[in-house]
Amino acid sequence: MYIVIIGGAESGVGAAILAQKHGHLVWLSDAGAIAEKYKQKLITYNIPFGENHHSWDKIQNANIIIKSPGVPEEASIIKQIRKAGIPLVSEVEWAYRYAQKSDIVAITGSNGKSTTTALTAHLLANENTAMVGNIGISFAETVALNPKKRYVAEVSSFQLDDIQQFKPKVSILLNITPDHLDRYQYKLELYAKAKFNILRNQSAEDYFIYNIDSPLLMEHLKTYLNKVTPITITLKNTFHSAHGACVQEENLCFLWQNTMYKLPIKELPLQGKHNQYNIMASVLASLCMGENWENIIQKLPSFTAIPHRLEKVRVWNGITFINDSKATNIDSVWYALDSMTQPVIWVAGGVDKGNDYAQIKDLVKQKVKAILCMTKYPENIQSVFQDLNIPIIVVDNAENAIKQSLILANSGDVVLLSPACASFDLFKNYEDRGTQFRNAVLSL
Repeated sequence: MYIVIIGGAESGVGAAILAQKHGHLVWLSDAGAIAEKYKQKLITYNIPFGENHHSWDKIQNANIIIKSPGVPEEASIIKQIRKAGIPLVSEVEWAYRYAQKSDIVAITGSNGKSTTTALTAHLLANENTAMVGNIGISFAETVALNPKKRYVAEVSSFQLDDIQQFKPKVSILLNITPDHLDRYQYKLELYAKAKFNILRNQSAEDYFIYNIDSPLLMEHLKTYLNKVTPITITLKNTFHSAHGACVQEENLCFLWQNTMYKLPIKELPLQGKHNQYNIMASVLASLCMGENWENIIQKLPSFTAIPHRLEKVRVWNGITFINDSKATNIDSVWYALDSMTQPVIWVAGGVDKGNDYAQIKDLVKQKVKAILCMTKYPENIQSVFQDLNIPIIVVDNAENAIKQSLILANSGDVVLLSPACASFDLFKNYEDRGTQFRNAVLSL
């Protein structure tokens, strides 16, 4: 077959390598410049590619198009492909077609999916398990070059948009909150549909772990829930399914195969209510995959937080600096602020994806003593919070954010980077934003 890949970053290059390995003719196309590290990989594997524009002559005869998750549906080339009726799938779908004999844990949600993916992979870690997807190496490249019997995959709504056969043994939907609405016509129901795609091919022998405390998830659940075995998680004190997790008397409690297990909350490796959900989901997924309780509790304490997610950078002159650059929506920021016990200098802003800042206004009033808008577009933040009578200062880079924070903060305060926005106005991505923030702090 002749396979065309649209997008020349991690997912697209991985899909190209997998296609070539299985004997297909391959062409990779990117509307912009391909980063040097990916270009070198394409050259190494002798995969032909084009950059800085799409050549329709090379695309129109494809048997299958594989779309990278970063390419929006409204891109002109995707509209042209749809109009031409050429079959189009996501990289996750493409990888799955060559990994159907493997067991997959697939994790999605508006918030917490990276932490949950990393923790689940940590609990299941052995030579036959790989962590893939929206975290680390692409699913397709791993299947091509280092195939495993088990995969723990973080999958975004964009990766789930164009699946057809993708069928995980365990799917996890942590929550649904308004996010990426700019990619879904600003319609929450379209975003929710993409998230629920994770379970569309599952059957009774598969497991679906979901958070019943997420109102928007529960609002859409009846529309999409199929015959899959349901497993619920909640911070309330009652189990809601035959297998599940809840909170009772300062313990995370797990019900699995008619046996109750407990984890004291104060002993968890990650603190905060949001991490209680993440730990519940990871532990239950591990049990679904056949891991025994003794191994789980042995591995759990050695897990550490992932970079850019409530990452404590340092304490300097009594001021604590926290990098939560991965918090790119309102719900993530709510959990971050809710977990703070000291006065906060909040570093926020970036490319707004349809945020309703009013949802966290009361929490900001309680927790925040000043706001640093690190963005080219501060207007929405300024307009919502200006009547709180706290300083709101616009800065144009991480170094200036730290300089201003030192003017505003006292010993005992927290400087929290938790942007609620994408990073593309001032930074390459959220990792670049977090790294620049961290470096500015460490240079004090």
